[in-house]
Amino acid sequence: MPMDSAAELLKYYEVYETIGSGGFAKVKLGRHILTGEKVAIKIMEKKELGEDLPRVKVEIEAMKSLSHQHVCRLYHVIETNTKIYMVLEYCPGGELFDYIIAKDRLSEEETRVFFRQIVSALAYVHSQGYAHRDLKPENLLIDKTTNLKLIDFGLCAKPKGGLSYELMTCC
Repeated sequence: MPMDSAAELLKYYEVYETIGSGGFAKVKLGRHILTGEKVAIKIMEKKELGEDLPRVKVEIEAMKSLSHQHVCRLYHVIETNTKIYMVLEYCPGGELFDYIIAKDRLSEEETRVFFRQIVSALAYVHSQGYAHRDLKPENLLIDKTTNLKLIDFGLCAKPKGGLSYELMTCC
């Protein structure tokens, strides 16, 4: 049964400034109290999700089941009566999109390394029966060692007949 407040979140994490925001989510920097590890806390208001709530549930289920070096880890999910908190691996390098803009262009070697990481992440996601369906530079974060992490599984799908099955839902 969901609780009424963020008290459960605050038992485990300190919450700091906003580091990102999207259509129906805000992402804050956090710190796990016991380990000191920095985390990203995605905060969603249930009433603002409306018909997208089932997509969030699919995103959570996908991220809970995925464990790969180039897929952002989901550490903890806390649900209250009004909010859903997803505690995620923190990637201080930001989005690949912003990284490319800041550098103007990537070298062939750096591009090759990033491309291998993207293919590795997607091959793994597909091997687990999921289709990501929203691959773009904004959904690839850079961790502290300049490795890519695939994020945002909000549009993902797991076809009942496997990936050879044709999906009938639009993204």
